[in-house]
Amino acid sequence: MTVQPAGNYYDKYHTKNPIARRIMQGFLSQFSSLIVRQPERVAVEVGCGEGELCMIMARAGFRGEGYDIAPEAIDEARRRTAAAGLSIPFEEKRIDELPGRVRAPRLVCYEVLEHIDDHEAALDQLGAMAGPYLLASVPNDPWWRVLNVILWKCLCSLGKAPGHVNHWSSAGFRSFHELRFPIVEQRKPLRWMMALCKVN
Repeated sequence: MTVQPAGNYYDKYHTKNPIARRIMQGFLSQFSSLIVRQPERVAVEVGCGEGELCMIMARAGFRGEGYDIAPEAIDEARRRTAAAGLSIPFEEKRIDELPGRVRAPRLVCYEVLEHIDDHEAALDQLGAMAGPYLLASVPNDPWWRVLNVILWKCLCSLGKAPGHVNHWSSAGFRSFHELRFPIVEQRKPLRWMMALCKVN
C-alpha cells in the first residue's frame, strides 16, 4: 500500500514575495493553457491542497472534485471555494483509496509524487483513475533548491524542502512517466515540470 504523507504547507498562491509571486504566475499560466485543451469539462485533482487549482478549473467551466490526505487542507479548500462563491466537493482520501471509485477524463496531480516513497505504485494508481489524460507536476531539481535559497527558504538544507523524498531532473521526470504512459506535452515553468500524459 502506498503511504502518502502530507506535504509541507506554504501558501504560494498568496505570497507577498514579488519573485515568488511572479514564478507562481508563470506556473498558473502554463497550467491553464494545458488544462483548457480537454474538450470534456470534467477534472479531478488528487492532492488538491487548499483547492486553488480546482477553483481555476471551475472558473474555466470544469466540473470536478478534489482529494487530499490532510484534513486541514480540505478544510481550507472548502473555506476558500465557499468564499469565492464556487461549489466544489472536497474529500480527505489517500491516493491508494481512490482507484475503483474515481475516474476522470482529466486527472490532475500537482506536487504530490515527490512526497511518496513508493512513487511508482502511486503513478500506477493515478493511471488507473485517468481516463484518458493525466496532468502531473513535480519540482524541477536542482532549480527548485537554487530558487529556494534565492528566496531565503530551507537554507539549512541547502534548498531541499521538508517532506521531499523524490527528486527529478527534467529528463528523469520524462523517463519516469514514459515507462508507463506516452507524454503528449511537457512544460517547464520555472521551478516545476509538468507532463500531460495519455494513459489509454
